[in-house]
Parts: sequence; C-alpha cells; structure tokens
Amino acid sequence: MSIGRKGEAPPVSAGAGESDPHRWWGLVIIALAQLMVVLDATIVNIALPSAQNELHISNGDRQWVITAYTLAFGGLLLLGGRISDLVGRKRTFVIGLIGFALASAIGGAAESPGMLFGARALQGAFAALLAPSALSLLTTTFTDPRERGKAFGIYGALAGSGSAIGFIVGGLLTEYLNWRWCLYVNAPIAIVAVFGAFALLHDRPGHSREVRLDVPGAILGCGGLVAIVYGFSEAEPRGFTSPLVLALFAAGIALLIAFVWWQNRAPSPLLPLHIVRDRTRAGCFLTMMLAVIGLFGLFLFLTYYLQVILGYSPVRAGLGFLPLTAAIIIGSTQISARLLQRVPPRMLMVPGMILACVALLLLTRLTVHSSYTSEILPALILLGLGMGLTFMPVFATATAGVAPRDAGVTSATVNTAQQVGGSIGTALLNTIATTSGAAWIAAHLRDPAQRAAVTAEGVVHGYTVAIWWAAAVMLLAGVVAGVMVTAKAPGRGVPTGQPVTESVP
Repeated sequence: MSIGRKGEAPPVSAGAGESDPHRWWGLVIIALAQLMVVLDATIVNIALPSAQNELHISNGDRQWVITAYTLAFGGLLLLGGRISDLVGRKRTFVIGLIGFALASAIGGAAESPGMLFGARALQGAFAALLAPSALSLLTTTFTDPRERGKAFGIYGALAGSGSAIGFIVGGLLTEYLNWRWCLYVNAPIAIVAVFGAFALLHDRPGHSREVRLDVPGAILGCGGLVAIVYGFSEAEPRGFTSPLVLALFAAGIALLIAFVWWQNRAPSPLLPLHIVRDRTRAGCFLTMMLAVIGLFGLFLFLTYYLQVILGYSPVRAGLGFLPLTAAIIIGSTQISARLLQRVPPRMLMVPGMILACVALLLLTRLTVHSSYTSEILPALILLGLGMGLTFMPVFATATAGVAPRDAGVTSATVNTAQQVGGSIGTALLNTIATTSGAAWIAAHLRDPAQRAAVTAEGVVHGYTVAIWWAAAVMLLAGVVAGVMVTAKAPGRGVPTGQPVTESVP
C-alpha cells in the first residue's frame, strides 16, 4: 500500500482514504447516487403504457421516453468525466445530483410528450455528470486493495442490479400510486445524497487546474456516439437499409474517426488515448459493452413476455426480476469481492460470461406456456451470478492504476461502454425480435380465427431468436475478457499496475 505518499495532502482530502473514518458512509452516498442513475434507465419501462395513455404519446414516439435518457447519458459521459476533472469531483457530483432532481421533477409534472422527452434528456445530461464523478470519488477514496475489493463489490452489485431494481420499483409505483412517481421518487433520494455528499465526501486536491475542456473533442465524440445510438434506435421502425439509418451510421463512424484523429493532436484531449491503449483496460471497456448489450435486450423481452404473454401485473412482473437482482448482488459482493484479491480478473470475468451465455441459452426454449418457476427462474439466477462475477472486476480493473487527473474520464469511459451497450442492445435485439416475429406470423397465419394464438407464438419466437443473438454476444464478451484482460491478481498489486496513489507527485 502507498498510503504514506498521501501525507502531503490536506488531512480532509479523499486521498486519506484509509484514515477517513467516514469513508464507508461516503460509499453509501456514492452508491445511492449510482443506484438512482442506473435505476432510471429502466424504472419508466413498466410505467410507459400509463404515461403514453395520459399524455397521448403515439406508438412511434413512445420509444423516446427511454431513448432520450440513454442517448443523452451515453453521448455526454466522456464530457461529464472531463468536467469532473476540471471543476472537482465532489462539486460535479453535487451539481449532478441537484440537476438530476430538478429534471426528474419536471418530467413528473410533464403535461405534453415534448416536455417529458426533454426532461428525460435533461436527466441523461445530469446523469452524465453524476456517474463518472461518483465512480472517480470511489476510486480515489478506497486505495487499499482489500478495501477496494469490498467497495467495488458493492458498487458493481448496484451498477449491475439497478436496472432490475428499476423494474420492481416502477411496477410498485405505477400500480399503487401513479406513473409520475417513477420520476418524482428521484427528488428525495437526490436531496439525501446532496446533504450526505457535503458531510461525508472529500475530493482529492491536485490536478484540476491543469485540465482544460476539449470542446472540439466533445463535439466529435459525443456527436459520433449519439449518431450511432440514434441510428440503432431508428433501425427498429425503419429497418437497417433505411437511408436515414445508413446516413446516421456513416456520420457516427466518420465523427468517431475524426475524434480519434483529434485526440492525438489535442493539447488537453477529452479521452487521453493511453487510457484505451492499455490492453487490459480496453478489454474491460469492450467486455462491459458486450455484456450489457445482451442484458438490456433481455430486460425488454422479459418485461413484455411476463406482462403480455403470461399476463402478469406490473408489480408481479417487476418482482419477477428480483432473483436476478439478488444473484447479481451475491455474485459481486460474496464471490467476486472475495476472489479478486487471489485470482486474475479474467478468471472471474470469463466464467461469468459463460454462465450468462448458458442462462440465455436456457431462455431460448421459451414458449407461450412456459412456467416461470421451472424455466425462467433458473436462467435468471445463472444470469445474475454471471453478471455479478463480471461487473465487479470490470469496474475495479478498468479504474485501477489511473493517475488522479484521468480518474474522471476513465470512470466516464466505463459508464459510456455500459450506456452505449444498453442503447445498442435494446434497439438492435428488439429489431431482430420484431422482424423475426413478423416473418414467423406471416408464414404461419392461415386461419384468421387463430390470429391471437399465432401472433402470441410469433412474438415469443421473435424473442427467442433475439436471445440466441444475445447469447452469442455474451460468449464473445467472454472471449474478449480471456484474450485482452491480462492483469494479475490485485493481491500482488492493483490490477493494471501501480496503485492509483503512486501517480500522485
């Protein structure tokens, strides 16, 4: 451990992570904020039909309640990470909390579709400030490898299970209160987190004055990500051969190429390329993105399967995800956090992705008459354990060994991989499910009297085809982790090399 190197810092700094008696309470505040951000990606899913009816949102536009959030979040995360390095992580964290609460209140009070879409985009923008500052505060607060393992186990469990928790909370609020409370609920959580941040969190002093905002890089990088994610979202109603979709993909790729070119020349780059040139770190980013592609797609299918095919209520459907959430928490805190000190990260990530792949393969056997207890529950438990084995070492390994000046942007890159993967997974797999289901229905619908039964079977067929693709993506994530993540066990040093404090002059 290199805690002695922090003696030059003021006593109140987060650099004195181990001597700060409030660091574990600080983790509670950080975890609370992260849970709110991740939860909001899915909490409105179950509430969407009610909101659509009340605000008269068209079927073509209803996707923007989800997409506006993920587009703003994923597209602005790199900029948010750099801002946290520029103005200070604690300050950015508090600004993000306040802005997120205000945007949530606006969304809850929405009287028109445009007002709701705008509020969701504003939520995503403030989440892009909040998420990287939260993770970088965690990174610079817990520097002892043993404590880092426990802290990242809790953080990884929330990051992985927050989406499933969103379904449960969304179902409860929608059924017993009103869909608007799926947005209002963020305000009291944010208020508690703001007071907790002022009392318990301390930023590391140092490099913020050396960081400058890379405006051209922000425009190129954010624009490229938004164009690609928007292209995938538009591929569902228009098809992948649509001129608009192809133009969006081409523009996104061109902007990202220009972004990489500029980052090699920018005096203060938005994303220092040495962060992604590290083989282990790049492997973590890619593993995260691929894992979430499969996970978010499955959330969408199972939500509709439970409510539309099996006829579950919103609350019952939300509770159906509870075993997945519990398994993710157990995998992160009781397995990964204990083993990461003894084994290389990929020895957790590869088995985790294989377990997730097996779980998805079990779900490809779904029919219109499948039993939740015997056919869905075992797969959810396996999937949760696999994700728990993967998320915790990804977060811990990707952010280890980073100089404090780059902690924010590295944290943002992990979250960007997660959000972009979720956006792509939802749009891409939903397109596969929709087209496969429509083709199956067209081929099998011969008797109009059987339309309802054939349609239900076609919808489930589309889900299973998409789940096959999701399983393949999970398997690819395991291959990527096995080949690229070459870090050693952090018990012999932090995964990617030096402890984060060794980079402090």
